[in-house]
Amino acid sequence: MNQKSTSATTSKSKARPKSARLPRGKGPSTARRPKARPDVFVLYERAVQSPVLHVELFHQMYSTVRPGKKARSLREDFCGTFAISCAWVASDESNTAVGVDLDGPTLESGRKRNLSVLTSSQQARVQILQANVLEVKPKPADILAVCNFSFYIFKQRRLLLDYFRACLRGLAKDGVLVLEMSGGPGMVETTRDHKRIRRKDMQPYQYTWDQKSFDPITNEAHYAIHFRMADGTVIRDAFTYDWRLWTIPEVLELLEEAGFSKSVVFWEKEVDGEGTGEYVPTEKGTNDYSWCAYIAGLR
Repeated sequence: MNQKSTSATTSKSKARPKSARLPRGKGPSTARRPKARPDVFVLYERAVQSPVLHVELFHQMYSTVRPGKKARSLREDFCGTFAISCAWVASDESNTAVGVDLDGPTLESGRKRNLSVLTSSQQARVQILQANVLEVKPKPADILAVCNFSFYIFKQRRLLLDYFRACLRGLAKDGVLVLEMSGGPGMVETTRDHKRIRRKDMQPYQYTWDQKSFDPITNEAHYAIHFRMADGTVIRDAFTYDWRLWTIPEVLELLEEAGFSKSVVFWEKEVDGEGTGEYVPTEKGTNDYSWCAYIAGLR
């Protein structure tokens, strides 16, 4: 899961996208079953993802940059458990989605929990590919979404340029590439952010976003997600990230070099210094401690 904690409504705050021992006993009558390890994919999704809000945001951005047109097909790169793809097809009976990710176990988790709850008609409109995003060639999409800063995995300029060129080839005639980005001083300092997660269908637990290191010469950074369960069980390094923090000007230049006709930055509106969850086109951002923004690259 290439994701740091973020959602379409909480991006202004700093992000936050083993133990099971068998007691000694004399036999089966005294031995207790080891506690099942919590499903880290479930913990992750409940803590950081807002698939329905992302779908709404995609439509809003697409209609802004492509007035009068409606997006029907979505490609979700680095899709993980592809919750966004499932929310996309569930939102309209005409929508289709393709999710692309390299990790088999992560995709399988998505099939069991997210795909399985869809109707048979909705499931038929979701295609999941275990493949390299640099090489995959599915049907061109209206929107190609890269959420939760996943393209930060490309550390070399040449590789990121290659990826953007591949994205351009993967877009339909009026297609739009949507890139989710984050930055600011709050992304580079060594710190840990904790968040208590409460959901009706599970025990409360603690989510920790751990910013381990940052190199100002290379802009490379290391992060991790940890969980602490209500019973005291701690899952350290449930997810780890080795990224280069790209800047908005760098990405805009690369998109132009890759062949995109135009790029638009969407920045979160603020009221009294607080983010509203609404993103609008702008050419100037605010110098926030930590920010989340989107770039729409037009084919």
